[in-house]
Amino acid sequence: MSSSSALDFYDAELRTHYEHLRAAYEISPGDEVLDIGCGTGQSTRDAARAAAPGRVVGVDVSERMLERARELTVAYPLDNVSYELGDAQVHGFDPARFDLAISRFGTMFFSDPVAAFTNIASALRPRGRLVLLVWQRHELNEWALAIDAAVGEAAQLPPPPNADPFSLGDAEATEGILVRAGFDAVRFEDVREPVLYGRDIDAALEFVSSFQNVSGALTSMNQKDAARALQRLRETLAAHRNDDQGVALDSRSWLITGRRR
Repeated sequence: MSSSSALDFYDAELRTHYEHLRAAYEISPGDEVLDIGCGTGQSTRDAARAAAPGRVVGVDVSERMLERARELTVAYPLDNVSYELGDAQVHGFDPARFDLAISRFGTMFFSDPVAAFTNIASALRPRGRLVLLVWQRHELNEWALAIDAAVGEAAQLPPPPNADPFSLGDAEATEGILVRAGFDAVRFEDVREPVLYGRDIDAALEFVSSFQNVSGALTSMNQKDAARALQRLRETLAAHRNDDQGVALDSRSWLITGRRR
């Protein structure tokens, strides 16, 4: 799988969840929009089409992701999009510039989430909106449970700091973070959709093997154990393949909305 194909695979994986996020944007022409953890820019470009002539800024910590985002943006007649390399926890946003901050699974890895969301709130105008997707708790996500079980105990070790994709999965705790950061009217919508890994088992296996906990677990094993783990993972993915959706595993996220006070 090429580098660009692997990056684009992520968009395909999350497309059913993303439809809920996009429906909640409610972007109006002229809005200024901030996309946190924009990745390869799918959500940034969609927001830009809705916001024109307003501008949309995508921010991400990965230069590789942003390079792909810029490549893809060139293919569209969009002149109201820009991308910035930066960590939203400390990035120097223009104060009170944006009407809306959005994020598609891009806010779970802050070392200090209260500080991060406070910084994001500072970039919003008073009563500016926050609309984001995060994973619910690990134990509610079949994709994570099935992948971890297939790989074995080495995949189930506690994640390193700032690397837990389920860090905002507890709704009560996350609401507290957002309230302390300056948001109110915080609401959580339960989203239950599959994650989709395509129709090709080899490509799905390659993509899933790149997950941080999976790749770390495989690296820690000897060659024979790693081969066995990969075979179990292949069998798990094949067992979840169907003619309609390809490889599909159940998953749950929160669609979170709020307003800056």
